[in-house]
Amino acid sequence: KNNNKKIITKKNNCVLTLALTVCSAAIGGTFQYGYNISIINAPTSYVQRFINDTYMERWGVGLETPQLTLAWTIIVSAFSLGGLLGALLAGPMAVRFGRKKSLLLNNSFLLVGAVLVLTCKMAKSFEMIILARFLVGINSGVSMNVQPMYFGESAPTHLRGAVAFSSAVFTAFGIFLGQVVGLTELLGSEPLWTYLLASNSVPGIIQLLTLPWFPESPRYLLIDRGDREACARALGRFRGGEAPVLEMEEMLREQQQQHLVTLNSKSSAKTPWDLFKDRGLRSQLKTVMAASSAMMLCGNDSIYFYASYIFLEAGIPPNKIQYATIGTGASEFTASILSNFLIERAGRRYLLIGGYSLMSCWSVVFTVALILQGRGVAGMPYLSMACVFAYILSFGLARPAAYMVAGSFMWMSLFSVGMLFPFIVNGLGNFCFLPFLVVCLVAALFLGFTLPETRGKTLAEITEEFDRKNKHVERPHKETDEPTMTSNLTSKAIIKYPILWGGILFL
Repeated sequence: KNNNKKIITKKNNCVLTLALTVCSAAIGGTFQYGYNISIINAPTSYVQRFINDTYMERWGVGLETPQLTLAWTIIVSAFSLGGLLGALLAGPMAVRFGRKKSLLLNNSFLLVGAVLVLTCKMAKSFEMIILARFLVGINSGVSMNVQPMYFGESAPTHLRGAVAFSSAVFTAFGIFLGQVVGLTELLGSEPLWTYLLASNSVPGIIQLLTLPWFPESPRYLLIDRGDREACARALGRFRGGEAPVLEMEEMLREQQQQHLVTLNSKSSAKTPWDLFKDRGLRSQLKTVMAASSAMMLCGNDSIYFYASYIFLEAGIPPNKIQYATIGTGASEFTASILSNFLIERAGRRYLLIGGYSLMSCWSVVFTVALILQGRGVAGMPYLSMACVFAYILSFGLARPAAYMVAGSFMWMSLFSVGMLFPFIVNGLGNFCFLPFLVVCLVAALFLGFTLPETRGKTLAEITEEFDRKNKHVERPHKETDEPTMTSNLTSKAIIKYPILWGGILFL
């Protein structure tokens, strides 16, 4: 009985430490991504008025509507450009400073951005908002790459899946909370919009106060720093007692394998082009690029940027739009929790394909509702709103599975859609969702033909399935440990090739 009590206590301590670490890291990590894509919608009209007033004060003439829209899209899309740079910085930072310290240092971008937003009115400079959003984007780009590393390397095997998919839950929670804080009753009024945009510093400060109390990634301590004692201490804290012998042995083998790979490599670092030339990885890289691009080109996250535009087009009364916007965040938050229960039952592949297929259907229904609304059919604005909610719910099923990929393609796609979205709405009117219908259909078909199921499979099995689906000739293996090394190289491609951290992330 005493032994059983000790075992239960250790397990409880392990889960508690891990849960608190996840909350502390995610509140300044993927939560910030969701929070920052949603808070920019509420002050749209106030920021545009500030831009126009500032421009008129400088030059004596106001901006025309297309020019004002362009200035606004630059502010919105600066976040995506910052995210691209942050994704490129994430790898070198994670290796040089460690996973935990990188997340802590990353908050410096956020705090500087908050200061710029709070002083932009005093300085009468809307350019400071652009720079602030760019810095906030860097913060999100770094955290969205480093946080999954930290989680994956700290969690025990049986909890790794749940911990990994908590990233999507925190993203959805950030979106929802950002929309709530953006209500006019809170920080969404004209006098307070600068405080709304600077409120992202609060989660960053919480992380700075809490994350230092938790251990660094055990894998980083052993493999990157070579500190076996520090690794054992960190692993012991994450496991609620002494470091498990089997886990330590597994990491030591990985360290040896990585050392052999380094010795057998022609150079210490490779470029992304070198990986494209590797025929064994080419099909996987194509699938990664397609999945990460589709995640942003489908337009879901741009709905949060430009919710006011969409719901006005859908015929929702202006005074009700802020409440309809909260519905979009609640939809994704609900779907992200639901998908965590479904992902081990249905698998990643079917959630991705099913999510994009459902989004295609809702795009059609939304388009039909807008056309009927233009012809005076009653109730269509609320059908359109329901379609937007359903579209986001369907994407919420795909996002956790799509979290296996991230990087520059995701951020470049988000930048493209962020810049074009208002012009798509204004130009296509009732048919504004048709481009996203095409993206969703193509993504569902492409992933259906090329992406293998990863549930319950080892990396070697996934690689073989990739080769089979893409009709690759099997690569010969020597009778040594080379298959293990090859698999290790595939799974650690980004760690081995630091420049690739900004481009592609395998989870």
